[in-house]
Amino acid sequence: MDWDVISAFDACSKIQDGTHFSPRIRGNDYFYVTSKNIRFGYLDMSTASRIDAAQHQAIYRRCDVKRGDLLLTKDGANTGNAALNTLDDEFSLLSSVAFLRFHQGKYDATYFLQQILSSQGQRQIQEAMAGNAITRLTLEKINKLRFPTPPTKTEQEAIAEALSYADALIESVSRLLVKKSQIKQGAMQQLLTGKTRLTGFSGKWAVKPLGDLFNFSGGFSASRDKLSTEGYCYLHYGDIHTSNKTVVDVRTEYQDIPKLDISLKKVSSVSLLDDGDVVFVDASEDDEGTSKHVVIRNPDQIPFVSGLHTIVAKSKTDELEHQYRRYCFQTHAVKAQFRFFAVGTKVSGISKTNIAKITLPVPSVPEQPTMWVR
Repeated sequence: MDWDVISAFDACSKIQDGTHFSPRIRGNDYFYVTSKNIRFGYLDMSTASRIDAAQHQAIYRRCDVKRGDLLLTKDGANTGNAALNTLDDEFSLLSSVAFLRFHQGKYDATYFLQQILSSQGQRQIQEAMAGNAITRLTLEKINKLRFPTPPTKTEQEAIAEALSYADALIESVSRLLVKKSQIKQGAMQQLLTGKTRLTGFSGKWAVKPLGDLFNFSGGFSASRDKLSTEGYCYLHYGDIHTSNKTVVDVRTEYQDIPKLDISLKKVSSVSLLDDGDVVFVDASEDDEGTSKHVVIRNPDQIPFVSGLHTIVAKSKTDELEHQYRRYCFQTHAVKAQFRFFAVGTKVSGISKTNIAKITLPVPSVPEQPTMWVR
């Protein structure tokens, strides 16, 4: 039998999101799950809050999540993350998460999890959100998601099992990479604070506010639906949030960078990104995200527009080597200053005025690149 293309609506017996009213975090009776607990492929309860039974029962009457349901984030920077509910106990959901309950006799939830996490599934989710100023999936759009599906549940399960084996192998490799990354992070914290000095260097480092090192300006506002493959390179703040990269190399990444079809006459010169510019986000769903940034590598001076919710830092001096900028804002001390200046409730933000107050240890220029020689 041939495969078919099935909508989430047809494959599921129920699709529902959580409460649209935030409960008071009190009591210790039931977990309260939000989008931050839905990782890419797994459920992370390590940071989940708890609420009392009365609040839970009011939420659960509408949103009765059960073991085996597929959880899908629908709001925020991590929209599109999905995981299976592996818990036997009841818990409450916030509206930023929806659950999909598949017809048990015909469809395998693990198979559809793999479909959603695939590049095609993630692209479909991004396309479903096109046109929204705020990254958000509605229940209506979730119902319309469509997936190629084998005709039998047995074949779905076999495919899901094979992919799960691959996931397990990737996870073991990832753990090794994490361990190596932790070693590197430890070395970074020592080197970037001057606690460990390299041979041939001595003397006290200067400590300077970023306002002495950079001029700060905003980006050019354009919503995600305005972006395409035509026009000039455009740096969307969401692409900074969702990436672990600390550098954007325009020469090598040109084809993958979203484009904005616009006349450069409409764009301020301070919003055009030059080689060595640092771009920070000015808004985040959590305090940790307020320090997210990328360094621009653009020696060819290709027009590159910094976008909505970004703060562009352009050098006033030559005191920071370009390679060093990729690392120097990642110390615990600098991140703590970003968190201190972050303001807001549901969204944390930092202003150009406050970012200029953050201080940074500055070694001599000859010592900076030496730290990163491999």
